[in-house]
Amino acid sequence: MNATHDTPDQTLANVLRQLRHDSGSTQEDLAHDAGLTVASLARIERGQTNPKWTTLRRIVTALNISLSQLTTAVEDAPV
Repeated sequence: MNATHDTPDQTLANVLRQLRHDSGSTQEDLAHDAGLTVASLARIERGQTNPKWTTLRRIVTALNISLSQLTTAVEDAPV
Protein backbone atom coordinates (compact mmCIF):
# COMPACT_ATOMS: atom_id res chain seq x y z
CA MET A 1 0.00 0.00 0.00
CA ASN A 2 1.37 3.40 -0.95
CA ALA A 3 1.40 6.21 1.59
CA THR A 4 -0.79 9.17 0.83
CA HIS A 5 -0.49 12.73 1.98
CA ASP A 6 -3.06 11.88 4.66
CA THR A 7 -1.01 9.06 6.15
CA PRO A 8 0.72 10.26 9.32
CA ASP A 9 4.50 10.31 9.06
CA GLN A 10 5.83 8.16 11.91
CA THR A 11 9.40 9.28 11.28
CA LEU A 12 8.41 12.93 11.69
CA ALA A 13 6.53 12.02 14.87
CA ASN A 14 9.55 10.20 16.30
CA VAL A 15 11.94 13.01 15.40
CA LEU A 16 9.72 15.69 16.92
CA ARG A 17 9.41 13.67 20.13
CA GLN A 18 13.18 13.14 20.27
CA LEU A 19 13.89 16.82 19.62
CA ARG A 20 11.52 17.74 22.43
CA HIS A 21 13.25 15.30 24.77
CA ASP A 22 16.66 16.63 23.70
CA SER A 23 15.53 20.17 24.49
CA GLY A 24 14.47 19.12 27.99
CA SER A 25 10.87 20.17 27.38
CA THR A 26 7.78 18.33 28.52
CA GLN A 27 4.80 17.99 26.22
CA GLU A 28 3.10 20.60 28.37
CA ASP A 29 6.01 23.04 27.98
CA LEU A 30 6.30 22.62 24.22
CA ALA A 31 2.54 22.73 23.67
CA HIS A 32 2.33 25.97 25.63
CA ASP A 33 5.31 27.52 23.83
CA ALA A 34 3.92 26.52 20.43
CA GLY A 35 0.36 27.61 21.22
CA LEU A 36 -1.03 24.09 20.98
CA THR A 37 -3.05 21.90 23.25
CA VAL A 38 -1.19 19.05 24.92
CA ALA A 39 -3.62 16.64 23.26
CA SER A 40 -2.77 18.01 19.80
CA LEU A 41 0.96 17.73 20.40
CA ALA A 42 0.56 14.22 21.81
CA ARG A 43 -1.34 13.10 18.68
CA ILE A 44 1.44 14.50 16.49
CA GLU A 45 4.17 12.81 18.56
CA ARG A 46 2.33 9.47 18.49
CA GLY A 47 2.08 9.66 14.71
CA GLN A 48 -1.70 9.76 14.74
CA THR A 49 -1.86 12.95 12.70
CA ASN A 50 0.43 15.09 10.58
CA PRO A 51 0.83 18.67 11.72
CA LYS A 52 -0.31 21.45 9.42
CA TRP A 53 2.42 23.65 8.00
CA THR A 54 1.64 26.49 10.40
CA THR A 55 1.65 24.11 13.36
CA LEU A 56 4.99 22.66 12.32
CA ARG A 57 6.47 26.14 12.06
CA ARG A 58 5.22 26.96 15.57
CA ILE A 59 6.71 23.74 16.94
CA VAL A 60 10.17 24.28 15.43
CA THR A 61 10.14 27.90 16.60
CA ALA A 62 9.30 26.74 20.13
CA LEU A 63 12.13 24.18 19.91
CA ASN A 64 14.53 26.92 18.74
CA ILE A 65 15.46 25.02 15.61
CA SER A 66 15.03 25.76 11.93
CA LEU A 67 12.87 23.89 9.47
CA SER A 68 16.05 22.84 7.67
CA GLN A 69 17.37 21.31 10.91
CA LEU A 70 14.11 19.40 11.29
CA THR A 71 14.29 18.25 7.68
CA THR A 72 17.85 17.01 8.17
CA ALA A 73 16.88 15.17 11.35
CA VAL A 74 13.98 13.45 9.57
CA GLU A 75 16.17 12.52 6.59
CA ASP A 76 18.88 11.12 8.89
CA ALA A 77 16.45 9.18 11.13
CA PRO A 78 16.46 5.41 10.92
CA VAL A 79 13.57 4.01 8.93
